[in-house]
Amino acid sequence: MALSAKAKQALLGPLNKNNPILVQVLGICSALAVTSKLEPSLVMAIAVTIVTAFANVIISLLRKTIPNRIRIIVQLVVVAALVTIVSEVLKAFAYDVNKQLSVFVGLIVTNCILMGRLEAFALGNGPWPSFLDGIGNGLGYGWILVVVGFFRELLGSGTLLGYKVIPQALYNAGYENNGLMMLAPMALIIVAVIIWVHRSRNRELQEETN
Repeated sequence: MALSAKAKQALLGPLNKNNPILVQVLGICSALAVTSKLEPSLVMAIAVTIVTAFANVIISLLRKTIPNRIRIIVQLVVVAALVTIVSEVLKAFAYDVNKQLSVFVGLIVTNCILMGRLEAFALGNGPWPSFLDGIGNGLGYGWILVVVGFFRELLGSGTLLGYKVIPQALYNAGYENNGLMMLAPMALIIVAVIIWVHRSRNRELQEETN
């Protein structure tokens, strides 16, 4: 099925020029907190994408029946219900990862990206565009987490997804893991480098912010 221009923008825009982390600087807290390893980064990315997509759809379906004065409460109830479902699924099928993510699964409820999309998009658009917008913003948020988690685990532990990838010969030659990669400030530095590269490749974004 061919997508309209608006649908393509909703889905693909957040992956690059409308990225919620790189352009809007939202969702930074979890990007710093859960990316010391690649596995929790992947799981968090998937969880946020699922919650954002389905919350967008539900709010879009209800948008004409929600009184304006209680719309935030309704949004929080919908998001909290979806986060609870995701959290229980993680406890059942990925308990170790759920422990690594700790309270940050529950804090998806307060994720600025999620609440922002409900307000800015789902309340004014139909279910299908809202679903694509949720998927796009979730993936836009998620690929940043995956990149940060990749480099932090690789350089900090010498592993990826728990598997050793740096040859023992390098360690024998004097190579050592960079323990600083396990600290939150390094996540901020990696995100800053990604933003710098992104802005250098998208000059128009620099003009918009100046």
